[in-house]
Amino acid sequence: MPINITMPALSPTMEEGNLSKWLVKEGDQVKSGDVIAEIETDKATMEVEAVDEGTVAKIVVPAGTEAVKVNALIAILAADGEDVSAAASGGGAPAPKAEAPPAPKASEPAPAPAPAQAPVAAPASAQSGTGVGNGLFSSPLARRLAKEAGIDISAVTGSGPHGRVVKADIEKAVASGTGKAAPAAAPQPAGAPAPVLAKGLSDDAVLKLFEEGSYELLPHDGMRRTIAARLTESHQTVPAYFVSMDCEIDALMKLRAEINKSAPVTKTEKGEVPAFKLSVNDFVIKAMALALRDVPMANASWTSTARVKHKHSDVGVAVAIPDGLITPIIRKAEEKTLSVISNEMKDLARRARDKKLKPDEYQGGTTAVSNLGMFGVSNFTSIINPPHASIVSIGAGIEKPVVKNGEIKVGTVMTATFAFDHRVIDGALGAELASAFKRYIENPMAMLV
Repeated sequence: MPINITMPALSPTMEEGNLSKWLVKEGDQVKSGDVIAEIETDKATMEVEAVDEGTVAKIVVPAGTEAVKVNALIAILAADGEDVSAAASGGGAPAPKAEAPPAPKASEPAPAPAPAQAPVAAPASAQSGTGVGNGLFSSPLARRLAKEAGIDISAVTGSGPHGRVVKADIEKAVASGTGKAAPAAAPQPAGAPAPVLAKGLSDDAVLKLFEEGSYELLPHDGMRRTIAARLTESHQTVPAYFVSMDCEIDALMKLRAEINKSAPVTKTEKGEVPAFKLSVNDFVIKAMALALRDVPMANASWTSTARVKHKHSDVGVAVAIPDGLITPIIRKAEEKTLSVISNEMKDLARRARDKKLKPDEYQGGTTAVSNLGMFGVSNFTSIINPPHASIVSIGAGIEKPVVKNGEIKVGTVMTATFAFDHRVIDGALGAELASAFKRYIENPMAMLV
């Protein structure tokens, strides 16, 4: 019997993914555990392993297909001893048949007929399932982009396999202005006021504000949509407040230089390489982890029925990647040395930029660190990313006049701005956590013991 291979759910929140690459071809033998494909989610590219043995009878979804729904059929395996051609033609679950509504019992009144409506022409993509009105097929992403851009997808010529309309075809149509569907004007009663948009300007209204040809459209990818949805939800639902602390980091900078200078050296093909090289951000991660350990009631998350009080400090660190952002997590950071944190963070950041992180490496966490100091930003605020109840925003170390023992001297000052979820962390508790963080930053030797 043919074995169906379906799009796996690579994370609890995954609804669709891009099938970026097949690592097998039709006719190949595979066994359980073999890597057969690469799937791209909104945040990472992950390898998919076979769970059954057999021969690849048919690849249903070609490489490069975007927005493939979870549990959709992507390939068919022929079991050992099974005819491959028969499996290829017979695989796949049939679509469920529509059932007629049951007839009413004699004692029950017949349902009232639906009110008559003027016939409405269904859109081409709806009339032909995954196809379009001209007999061609289109990817789910292409249909969505066409709808958002007001493009009549049936007027677009597909360049994908078997004439399939893909993302690039829609982008080309948008750029050239072809296939634009005429907007249907809703009838308005005489003298009726213009409708008020509850969510701001419509897409068309925004584009009309700019001269045609003076811009290009960059359709949202999965990562950008996820960032927008999560942070919009956070901004609308989390009652956040902010606390700032100025931290003198002269002692930290001196200790950092001494530790880096004393780092053991290993010989590689590229020459002698230090075993680690600490950054200021490594100290920030450690200080935040220890502060949460010292103020355990602040190391919590919000749910509608209870606060989730965490036993460890799992610190997320914001990493900028091409046209996006991801927050890999240093687990149990309060237990790790600065050198371990430094090397782990470098590895996570590198794989984040390559979109090779596993979901458990960037999902969850108890707090987060966002550092824009390297860009010369003196201070800023960040949006809390649930389930976190806090985030600290780190500015640049700037030389300023400071008072020490009654004398004005020049010191290097770094501003740390905390955002707290007031449902979890009240004002006094937030100030206590910020003060604990400041103590560790200004007395960095305490992080070594």
